[in-house]
Amino acid sequence: MPKNSNADDQPSLKDQELYEKLRDEGNSKEKAARISNAAAKKGRSEVGKKGGESGSYEDWTVADLKQRAKELDLTGYSDKRKDELIEMLREH
Repeated sequence: MPKNSNADDQPSLKDQELYEKLRDEGNSKEKAARISNAAAKKGRSEVGKKGGESGSYEDWTVADLKQRAKELDLTGYSDKRKDELIEMLREH
């Protein structure tokens, strides 16, 4: 039985509005979905209390960006420039 590729590509979102806002701010699809779903479950103010502040990808070295891409099982990152790596990480 063929899979519905559309369902595989789209995360199950509980707060579409927050997801879109987070994506517009440059967050990855995975992170935006995780935050928006947690906010829908626990409330936005509770989710805002959790977590720290990660530095901007622009402050990372190319080696650090490549390591992060590897951790996320991305492919095709080895010959990318810094700006391309940042875009790749944000769009995954």
